[in-house]
Amino acid sequence: MAQLRQGYPQFEARDIEIVVVGPEDARAFADYWQKESLPFIGLPDPKASVLKLYGQEVNLFKLGRMPAQVLVDKAGMARFVHYGHSMSDIPENEEILAVGDEIDAQTEPGV
Repeated sequence: MAQLRQGYPQFEARDIEIVVVGPEDARAFADYWQKESLPFIGLPDPKASVLKLYGQEVNLFKLGRMPAQVLVDKAGMARFVHYGHSMSDIPENEEILAVGDEIDAQTEPGV
């Protein structure tokens, strides 16, 4: 999440909202968000409801949920999905921002 925090001003400038979904309960999420002063949304998902909707992988041999990044446009359509194969398999902010720019360009009036 450090990568997202560092790049947050770039996401915010592009009107891209970051929502981090994790397996912890609401109290654990609130404590972590307060301790780390994270500027984006944290969504607790201890029953894996969101995980199941997006097909996020769980691998108990690799510490649980594998990372997944999903960019959803303002109409609610998933436009980019990356499922990580390890805890470090996460796209760089620049890649996600470029996809966001592409989505934005496709949804501008007259395009």
